[in-house]
Amino acid sequence: MKDSDFRDLYPFASHTIEIDGHRYHYLDEGSGPVILMLHGNPTWSFYYRDLVCGLRSDFRVIVPDHMGCGLSDKPQDYPYRLETHIGNVRTLLERLDVTRMSLAVHDWGGPIGLGYAVQNAERIDRILLFNTTTFMTRHYPFRILACRLPIVGNLAVRGCNLFAVGAVYLACKNRRKMTPAVKAAYLKPYDSYANRIANLRFVQDIPLTRRHPTWTLGAAMQEQMSRLTRVPMLICWGMLDFCFTEYFLDRIRQQFPQAIVHMFSNAGHYVVEDAIDEILPLARTFMSDKAGGGD
Repeated sequence: MKDSDFRDLYPFASHTIEIDGHRYHYLDEGSGPVILMLHGNPTWSFYYRDLVCGLRSDFRVIVPDHMGCGLSDKPQDYPYRLETHIGNVRTLLERLDVTRMSLAVHDWGGPIGLGYAVQNAERIDRILLFNTTTFMTRHYPFRILACRLPIVGNLAVRGCNLFAVGAVYLACKNRRKMTPAVKAAYLKPYDSYANRIANLRFVQDIPLTRRHPTWTLGAAMQEQMSRLTRVPMLICWGMLDFCFTEYFLDRIRQQFPQAIVHMFSNAGHYVVEDAIDEILPLARTFMSDKAGGGD
């Protein structure tokens, strides 16, 4: 990816660390209390660009690209599992000597970030939650589950790029925000069959049965979520999400009764893209509020 392709929209210095011989890319902007932002699939740190710009004057904002995503390496023979992604986040925080932080998580960033958080609850100041899941379920749309099929999934996700391309059309409901330049930036890291490896592996890592390698970890995390019920939480939810529907929001509200909830009726799965003008002041107030939380 050439800098000229996206730097006007993504005006940040790039940083990398090496993990198991692979480059792991991240942003590290501003100073102050740390906010760790974790993206999902098929986005990358670009998804949080406006939130980073709006918060870095008062916070240190760290945003990694998961291995296989964004500006991180895309190894073909790699354990793209939830456990590995959590471990990479842990390694990054250790290398940066970060011991306390708030989280902002979306999509797969939810299981990854909260997977770290349940193991380190004493280090988490507050959580900003965007459309994601925090529990085990089979309640996903057919278009997602179909991507797991051995031949169909590989052809659709890696061969035809339908997953990433479909997302820029279906996940963002505010078409004024999804300009040609923004669309191109979302898709640029996934511009070849090889570079779409993680897009497919993330979908394949959804644990639907007890035989799945990630089932045990996912079930343990679900049981441990109660460790986070004392952590102040703000939920910003796009109500037009075709994947994480109101069913997910209702379940999460039951898990986290302390959460402050804002629902955006005209926003989809890419809620930060759709509703950044409303989300940014909410996030700034929430992250700055020393009292925190809500009843």
